Amino acid sequence: MTKKRKHQEDFQKVKLKVGKKKPKLENATDTTFKTKAIQIPEQLREDGVLPTQNRKLNIKDLLSQMHHYSPGVKHNALHGLKDLLSQYPFVIDAHLSNIISEVAAVFTDKDSGVRGAAVHLLQFLASKIRAEQIAPFFPLVSAHLSSAMTHISEGIQEDSLKVLDVLLEAYPALLTDRSSILLKNFVELISHQQLSKRMKSREKLSWMLSVNPNRRVTSQQWRLNVLTRLKKFLQAVVDGSSEIEDEGLQEQKDSPHSVRNPVCISWKAHANNQQHIQLFENGDLRPKINSSFRLRSLASVMDSAEKGLSSAENLKGFIEIIIPLLIECWIEASPAQSAPILGNLLESESQQLMQQVLSIIHLLWKLTKRHDETYKMELWLRMNYLVDFKHHFMRHFPYSLQETVKHKKKDSCKGSKYCMTSSNSVDHLLLNLTLCDIMVSLASTSTLQMDSGWLDMIRKFVTDTLQDGSKLNSKQVNRLLGVTWRLMQIQQNKVATEPLIKAVYTLYQQRNLLFPVRTLLLKFFSRVYQKEDLRTQRIRSRSKVLSRWLAGLPQQLAVLGLRNPELSNQLIDIIHSAASRSNKELLQSLQATAARIYDPLEGTLVLLPAEAQRRLVQLVYFLPCLPASLLACLSRCCIMGRMSSELAATLIGILHMRSSFAGWKCQVQDNSVNDVDYFSFLFSTLIGFSREELTSLQGIRGKPHISQTQLSPVRLYLTDLDQFLHHWAVTEMICHSLSTIPSQSQCFDILQTGICKYLVGLVVIPDSTAGSVLCAINKLLDQACILSENLHKFLASCCYSLLYFLLTLDKEDAEHVQKRDMLWGSCISALALLPRLLRLMLQSLQVSRICREELPVVAQLLRLLMQHGQLRSHMITNEFLVQQIIKDIMTLKSGEVQEQWLTDLHYCFNIYLASHPQGPGPVNAVY
Repeated sequence: MTKKRKHQEDFQKVKLKVGKKKPKLENATDTTFKTKAIQIPEQLREDGVLPTQNRKLNIKDLLSQMHHYSPGVKHNALHGLKDLLSQYPFVIDAHLSNIISEVAAVFTDKDSGVRGAAVHLLQFLASKIRAEQIAPFFPLVSAHLSSAMTHISEGIQEDSLKVLDVLLEAYPALLTDRSSILLKNFVELISHQQLSKRMKSREKLSWMLSVNPNRRVTSQQWRLNVLTRLKKFLQAVVDGSSEIEDEGLQEQKDSPHSVRNPVCISWKAHANNQQHIQLFENGDLRPKINSSFRLRSLASVMDSAEKGLSSAENLKGFIEIIIPLLIECWIEASPAQSAPILGNLLESESQQLMQQVLSIIHLLWKLTKRHDETYKMELWLRMNYLVDFKHHFMRHFPYSLQETVKHKKKDSCKGSKYCMTSSNSVDHLLLNLTLCDIMVSLASTSTLQMDSGWLDMIRKFVTDTLQDGSKLNSKQVNRLLGVTWRLMQIQQNKVATEPLIKAVYTLYQQRNLLFPVRTLLLKFFSRVYQKEDLRTQRIRSRSKVLSRWLAGLPQQLAVLGLRNPELSNQLIDIIHSAASRSNKELLQSLQATAARIYDPLEGTLVLLPAEAQRRLVQLVYFLPCLPASLLACLSRCCIMGRMSSELAATLIGILHMRSSFAGWKCQVQDNSVNDVDYFSFLFSTLIGFSREELTSLQGIRGKPHISQTQLSPVRLYLTDLDQFLHHWAVTEMICHSLSTIPSQSQCFDILQTGICKYLVGLVVIPDSTAGSVLCAINKLLDQACILSENLHKFLASCCYSLLYFLLTLDKEDAEHVQKRDMLWGSCISALALLPRLLRLMLQSLQVSRICREELPVVAQLLRLLMQHGQLRSHMITNEFLVQQIIKDIMTLKSGEVQEQWLTDLHYCFNIYLASHPQGPGPVNAVY
C-alpha cells in the first residue's frame, strides 16, 4: 500500500487556489513579442529634380493627366500646372517643350472649362517665357491655333480668339511670321466660299458673309469680335515692318529735309578712345548706303505663301478677298439698314463694327506703301475701290453716335425716343477721321477736279472739327493733322491751304492742351514751314498765319520755362530752324524776348537742362542785335555757374564771332555788337562779380572767408572750389578772346582802365578775381604796354596776398589746396614779366610792422622766390632789398635761439644771391 501511494504522488493534480494565477506549464510556448518602427528615408524623400505641388503631383504626373478622358481631371491638371509653375518657375525651362505641346493640344478640347483653363495657363506662361525661348515651338502653337480657328465647333472658334489675344499681346512678331495661314483663318471665321455666278468654271471663288444661328452671340457681334482681332493682327504686321512710316505727321521717305538729330562729338573723348563715331556713306536717322550692289534678302528665297503680306501679290490677293466682305459688313451696320435710325446717326454696336472696318482698310493701305511700286499700287486701289467707297462710305458722311435712352415718365422729352449723347467707349470722331484718311489717300493733284465733290466735304469737316473748340486727344489730333497735311498736298495753292492752316492755329491757341497734342501741333507747323521754305523766292508766298505762329514761339518759350522741359526743347528746335533760315518775323520776336529768355535769375537759359542750354546759346548767334543790356545778362549767366564752363566758353566764342574783331573779310551785320559793349562784357565776365556783389564783400571780416596779412592792403575773399574752377575756366576763354584782338596795346589800356576804375581801392578782393586779373595781364602784356603806378601797386598787393594765402594754407583743407597750382602760376608769371612788380612787392615787406607769427611766412616766401628759376635774375637785381629784409628779420629775432626756417633762409641767400659776383657780399657781413 505504501508503494502505491508513492507511485500516485508522481502524478498528483495541483490544486488551484482562489485568487492565485495559474502557474505556467513547463512546455508552454511564449507568445509575447516586441515591435519597432521601420523608417526608410529614401522612399519618403521628395524628388529634388521634380518638385511637387500641394497634391504631391510633379510635372510629369500633371502632364500625363492632360490625356485623361475626364474633363475634370484635365481641368485640375491645368490648375495644378499653374500652381506648380508659380511656385517653381525653373521647371518651365526644363520642361518647356512638353508644357507647350500639351497646353496647345487642349485649344481644341470639347469641354469649355478645359479650354478656359488652358487660356489662363497660356496667359501665365506668356509672362514667364521670352520670345526667343518659345520661338522653336511656335510653329506647333500656331498650328493648334489654326486648328481651333477653323474648328467645326462654335465654342472652340470663340475661345480661339482668346488664345489669339494672348499671343498677339506677348509674341506679335512670331505670330505675324505666319500671316498667310492666319489671314485665311480670319476670312473663314466670318464667311464661306461660293462659286461665282458669272463663271461656270471653278477657277474663281468668291467669299460671302456667313450666318450661324447656333452661336451664342448675334452675327454682327461675332463679326465685330473677329474684325477686332484682325485689326490687332494687321497692326502687329504694320508695327513689325520698319519700312512702314507712322501715320499722321511723320516725314515722307523721299523728303531730303527731314529733321536730323545732330551727333555731339567731343574730340578729346574721341582722341582718348572714349567715344566711338560711326560713319556712313549717307548719314541719317536711318543710314542708307548707296552701293552698286544689293544683298538678296531672306524673303526673296521664300515662296509667295511664306512671304505673307510682304509680297505685293499676296497683299493684293488678300485685299481682293477682304474688302468686299468689309463692305458687306459696312452695309449691314450703315444707317440705311437701320429702320429706327434717321439720317447719319449710329448705334454703338454698329459704330464699333464700322470703326473696325475702316481701321482694317487703313492698315491695309499702310501696308501697300512699303512696296517699291507704291504709285502703281495706289492707282490699282483707286481704280478698283474708289467707286464703292464713295457710294457706301461717303453716302452718310459725317457720322455721329446716338444712344437709346430710357426716359422716366416725368421726363420732359418723353416724346422723343432717341437722344444724342456722348459715349466714352465709342469715338465717332475717330471713325470719321479714319474714313477721311482712307479717302484722301486715293486722291491726288491730277484727280482734283474729278474728286472735288467729296474732297470739299472732307475739307469742311476737318475745318469745322478744328475750329469747334472741343477737347481732342492725341490720337484724334494725329489723324486730323494727317488728313489736313494730305489735303494741303493735293491742292497746294494759298487759297486752299490758308483756311486749313488757320483752323489748325485755332486749335493751337486753346489753353491747357495736353502735351502730346501740343507736340503734334508743333510738328505740323514745323513741317508746313519747312515745306514752304523749300520753294524758290519767286513763287514763295508766306502764310500770314504761319508767320504769326512763328512770331509767338519765343514768347511761349519765355513763359514756359521749366514747367515742361520736353515742350521747351521742341520750341527751341523750331526756333533754331527758323532762325537759321533768317526768318524775319521770328528774329524780331526773338530779339524782343531775348532779355526774358537770357535773364540770369529766372530766364529760360538758366532753368533748362544742359542740352537745351546749348541750343539756346547757339541762338545768340542769330540775334539781329546784341545791346548792352543783353550782354550784361549774358555775362551774369556766364559767371553765376548755372550753366557749365564749357557752355560759357561757347557763348564767349559766339560773341567774339559777332564782334568786329572776328576777322571777317566782309561786314556780315552792321552794328550788331558795339565795341564798347563787347569790352564791357569781357571785363565783367573776367572779374566774375558784379559791382553790387563786390560792394557787399567789403563788409566781411575774419576767417574762414577772409585771408588777410598786415603787409598788404588787399584782403582775399575765399570762394568755393566749384565757383573758383568755373570762374577760372571762363577766364581762360576771356583771355583767349582778348589775345585775338589785333591792337594788343589798346586792349591792354582798356583793361588797365577798367581795373583801376572798379578794383583799385577795394579792400576785399575774391581770390578768383585776383588770379583772373593776373592771368589776363600775363596774356596781354608786351613791350608796348605801359602800366600805371596805381596798377603796379594794386598788382603787387594782390600777388603778396595770394602768395601769403597759399603759404599759410592748411594741407588738410582739400577744397582750397586745388587752387594752389593755378594761383601760384599766375603770381610767378606776373612777377617774372614785370620786374617792377617784384620790386614793389619786396619793398612792401616791412617786417617791422608785422607780428612774429608772420615772420616764418615771409622767410619762406623769400626762399621760394630765390629758388625759382624765372625770378633768379630779378632777385639778383633786388639783392639789396632782400638783404635788408633779412637784416630786419635778424634784428627782430636777436637774442633768441635761431630756428630752422631762419637757418634755411640764410643758406638760400648764400647759395643763390651772396655767391653771385655782382652781389654786395655774403650775408654774414650783415650779422
